[in-house]
Amino acid sequence: MQILDGKALSNKIKKNIKIDTDKLKQNGVTAGLAVVLVGEDPASQTYVKMKAKACKDVGIYSITHEMPADIGEDKILETISMINDNPNIDGILVQLPLPEHIDTTKVLEAIDPDKDVDGFHPFNVGRLVTNLDGFVPCTPLGVMELLKEYDIDVKGKNAVVVGASNIVGKPMANLLLNANATVDICHIYTKDLKSHTLNADILAVGVGVPNLIKEDMVKEGAIVVDIGINKLESGKLVGDVDYENVSKKCSYITPVPGGVGPMTIAMLLSNTVKSAKRRDV
Repeated sequence: MQILDGKALSNKIKKNIKIDTDKLKQNGVTAGLAVVLVGEDPASQTYVKMKAKACKDVGIYSITHEMPADIGEDKILETISMINDNPNIDGILVQLPLPEHIDTTKVLEAIDPDKDVDGFHPFNVGRLVTNLDGFVPCTPLGVMELLKEYDIDVKGKNAVVVGASNIVGKPMANLLLNANATVDICHIYTKDLKSHTLNADILAVGVGVPNLIKEDMVKEGAIVVDIGINKLESGKLVGDVDYENVSKKCSYITPVPGGVGPMTIAMLLSNTVKSAKRRDV
């Protein structure tokens, strides 16, 4: 069994991003990321701080627009419109989840697709589905980079994605399909999940259920990618896979933490620089 080390790869990617941002600066371009943070959700605040630090480390200018939880939707849309028009900002990230009174779809659709570094705008979703270049959601993109780093060719392999969210599951399935894997998507209404997961050469799980995938649900030699991150009452962070027992059967596995998580932020930085390079003409 070999660990898919997302932390090590993300550090490698960040070094390359720093080289890119330095080159851009020599040409008068400073890559810029704007984050919209609504409310005081502790997890969201933590993520935003991590992203801001990561930006600083690689030479990306970042700004966070913090707004109270009871702010009106129109004010958020005004802010996004202002950022869309700012020539010095290359990427816009709206930290999810948004408060219940806000229409998340409306907010995400207001982002300029050319600055949609999270890859959530329908324009970029469409380009992903049709295998055209665009911005791809950071977490599944990070998974693909991780597989590539370890020379794992997904072509012709049976890939099972557990979870069908717009942010992780669906784009993960599309990326695997674009790479010529045979893809099976499971979700909350799937009957007999085990019968699907046992068929997986590559198993990617992201549903937010601690230790959902047990040893008897994974075939010998499978490649297991745990996208979930859950905090137990003890404070311990665990994934959606029973790591201790499943790791004994598989050929590759991502740890939690230290697997997919660091790759998500690395891909956000990468997408921001990709956008900034459009200004470097």
